[in-house]
Amino acid sequence: MSSVLVVGGTSGIGLEFARMRAGRGDEVVLTGRDGHRADTIAKEFGAGGIALDLGRPGEIAAALADVGRVDHLVIAGVSRDDNKVTEYDIDAALRLVTLKLVGYTEVVHTLVSRLHDDSAIVLFGGQAKERPYPGATTVATVNAGIGGLVNTLAVELAPIRVNAVHPGVVGDSPYWQAKPEKVLDVLRTETPTGRLATMADVVDAVDFLLRNESVNAVELSVDGGWLLG
Repeated sequence: MSSVLVVGGTSGIGLEFARMRAGRGDEVVLTGRDGHRADTIAKEFGAGGIALDLGRPGEIAAALADVGRVDHLVIAGVSRDDNKVTEYDIDAALRLVTLKLVGYTEVVHTLVSRLHDDSAIVLFGGQAKERPYPGATTVATVNAGIGGLVNTLAVELAPIRVNAVHPGVVGDSPYWQAKPEKVLDVLRTETPTGRLATMADVVDAVDFLLRNESVNAVELSVDGGWLLG
């Protein structure tokens, strides 16, 4: 049995991963901005839930004070940001940069003494870094920054392994399910596999990155070859 902490585990892929590992018999703790919601969701499958806001990094150490040994750490927290450079929202940009880069790093900093040589970490990026769209100014930038964060953490924390997963269009995620079917159809035709990635595909990729002891400082794309389209 492993101890697993999923930061950003109350919805989407983070939740699916937490549910899968709890079902496997692991000791799972998930976090969300709303502590009551996190606790309620976690109890549904025998996990623990705590309040943590990645956008408020000064409060992270206190939020994680009661977390013990961590074998596997997954930081999946995201914020959907539509911020064009022609209509730049500085406050929104600062929140996303803080959440994704400072917040992620502060979680690791806070937990260093509770990690061990065989621990593994997976950070979440995204394919907007390679294929930006109008409004992805900050999203593309921070997702590209995840690569640099992975590399420096893998060096500083060695032998702890640190990897990243970069999902493409995840067709059954809450965000993409809300899109018109015609939009998803176009995306399928642009994907060499002819299908969109699923949350189960990404969960499996995260589990692989945590499990394989020779995979380190890797940025794994899960997009069915979408970037080739």
